[in-house]
Amino acid sequence: MTNDSDPTTIAASVERPSAAGAYLTLTKPKQTALLLATGIGAYVLTASPDLVWGRFGLGMLALALAVSGCTALNMVADRDIDAKMGRTSGRPLPTGSVSTRSAVVFGFVLSAAGLGVSWLLSPVFGAVVSAGFFFDLVVYTMWLKRRTPLSILFGGISGGMPALAGRTLATGGVDAVGLLLAAGVVLWIPAHILTLSMRYQGEYDSAGVPVWPAVFGPRATRRVVAAGTILATMVLTAAGVLERIDVWALVALALIGVVIDGLAIAALVVPTEKRNWRLFKAASVYMLGAFACLTFGAVL
Repeated sequence: MTNDSDPTTIAASVERPSAAGAYLTLTKPKQTALLLATGIGAYVLTASPDLVWGRFGLGMLALALAVSGCTALNMVADRDIDAKMGRTSGRPLPTGSVSTRSAVVFGFVLSAAGLGVSWLLSPVFGAVVSAGFFFDLVVYTMWLKRRTPLSILFGGISGGMPALAGRTLATGGVDAVGLLLAAGVVLWIPAHILTLSMRYQGEYDSAGVPVWPAVFGPRATRRVVAAGTILATMVLTAAGVLERIDVWALVALALIGVVIDGLAIAALVVPTEKRNWRLFKAASVYMLGAFACLTFGAVL
């Protein structure tokens, strides 16, 4: 019999997530929300003030389902890696909160629903969402992640697809601004991913995953992060100029770009773990803020 007064038993019962919470964790809700925000921002930036609310709602639902399903399937593919890393060992599959079979079914259903609706809305929108799904799950996770640190380049492409998808949903095609929005996210990826790999390089090494700091060295990694960050802010600001967003929103967009650029340069010139981690946290805030500026700048 289990002693309910045992502190370890009590702690385990408190920490164990609910079934719904475990499935939600499989979708990495914060990451999914950030990617969805880029799609929403791109659509509003393009369609404002003549938003077609039904099309917008269905498109973003499809995008959310596709991203969530892809993320869940990624967790299935990476479950052995996650089990070896302290940062990820508490995820649902390594802990057994969700079985592998259930996670596959869950991810497949979400993915099929999201991709199906996206194709019904528009072949171009469906193609962009499907491309993001393919690059993330097949090219990045299943093919390259365990083989080369250059996998981040292809993972970055998938990260830019939601923004491009939002643009194509509004325009019906791929254009220069859509590519700029996607490129801005792709160039931002190093500040989000490589800073994390520098902090947890030892865990990635133990899991057998080649990352930039281990293969190319910390100095080269910081250079890539700084260069990518500066180019990302320039590209997203250029998109705002081309779309003629409100001047105050454009100023805000430029200012937050200066801030994140400064953090990236500081982490390069005087590298410390604290500066690296500050940049990691600021990177997500910048991306959310940038697309908020683009969104509100279009409706003001």
